[in-house]
Amino acid sequence: GDLGPFNPGLPVEVPVWLAISLKQRQKCRLIPPEWMDVEKLEEIRDQERKEDTFTPMPSPYYMELTKLLLNYASDNIPKADEIRTLVKDTWDTRIAKLRLSADSFVRQQEAHAKLDNLTLMEINTTGTFLTQALDHMYKLRTNLQPGESAESQDF
Repeated sequence: GDLGPFNPGLPVEVPVWLAISLKQRQKCRLIPPEWMDVEKLEEIRDQERKEDTFTPMPSPYYMELTKLLLNYASDNIPKADEIRTLVKDTWDTRIAKLRLSADSFVRQQEAHAKLDNLTLMEINTTGTFLTQALDHMYKLRTNLQPGESAESQDF
């Protein structure tokens, strides 16, 4: 892409990869997104803990952005350790909620589920487990259903 020219001292929005590259060469100072604030993240974490369903996250890439920014620019982010902890707490709450939902889904032998407000990374963490569980359920159901012949099956 075509980026620049940049004027010293004036903030400008650039892709994350460029911001991190410039930061590594000590050519810029990163400004964290608005939601990467202790008070806002506490509200998000508390809301997630209160609700039974998944709440909307401030960014569909909140986990990835937090990891990148805190790894490469923690000196530019106030209260970086608290932010890391709050995002991790929110992540853990959401993953626990997702596991409970998947467990309930499998136990109730549902055919479909609605996954609102999940990020792609969250879905990918349980995607393999869920697809394998559904595959096993399908195999069990088809073996338990009466077939055309009355012969028993060897397992």
